[in-house]
Amino acid sequence: MARAVNKTEASGTAHLVAALAKALREQQQLSQEELGRKIGYTGSAVSAMETCAQPASDKMLVKLEEALGGGLGVFEKARKYVLLDKYPPQFKDFALMEAEAVTLSSYQTYVVDGLFQTEGYARALIGGGYPKLADDKVEELVEARMARKALFDRDPVAMIELILDESVLRRPFGSWEVLHEQLRSLAEVAERDNVSIQVLPLERGLRAGHAGARGDMKLVETKEHHHVVYMEIEDESVLVGDPTKVAQLSHRYAKIRTQALSPDDSLSLIQRLAGEEQR
Repeated sequence: MARAVNKTEASGTAHLVAALAKALREQQQLSQEELGRKIGYTGSAVSAMETCAQPASDKMLVKLEEALGGGLGVFEKARKYVLLDKYPPQFKDFALMEAEAVTLSSYQTYVVDGLFQTEGYARALIGGGYPKLADDKVEELVEARMARKALFDRDPVAMIELILDESVLRRPFGSWEVLHEQLRSLAEVAERDNVSIQVLPLERGLRAGHAGARGDMKLVETKEHHHVVYMEIEDESVLVGDPTKVAQLSHRYAKIRTQALSPDDSLSLIQRLAGEEQR
């Protein structure tokens, strides 16, 4: 059933990749089984890719480039667009903008920002949602989310900032070990020169003000040096580009930053929580 649905819902990019792979395979007089052996897949997997019953994964595209690309780089170039098709509809408009951002600043109140999630945390979060998704769809979304991490090592380098409500660091998904692995990953990423992570303390609301009470936001400086704000709730998204509104949200984000712990104190807290035993 899932594969029949895939054939119907597969994107134009997936169909183009499938047609190109089949044409190049036949040009090289390879059977599906022969191509499968060359790229480390079964003949059935190749057939599923060519019919879009199971569109090519990012890993398969890498192998197809090696086996069929002929130095043209067509499958390599397709990777970005195939991954883009796998993102939820409300995120697609923002995904390319994030990948090309000069600066990215994120404030999150409930879960770790997707860019920073470990594979285990992402799988537990996506797989545990409602309505429940099919296993292959979960894996597809996890793969797409992990691909976003390329931003950390992109050249030219992007400056990335994350502010997490402290409750995020204490909220498990999947298991306590999944959470602790996520915290250890945050601590490791925080050591990068182009990354800053801060924590907004739980007790912030006991003080004079709490600038983060209105929820999550992501601020982006694009490669053209425009500034936009992305917000998402309940599978709906808003991309704010009006300069006046962006300025207001940027000022609020700046206030949240001043109310958060310093990067050094935040790192110490993350490391301490990562080492705590399950309660």
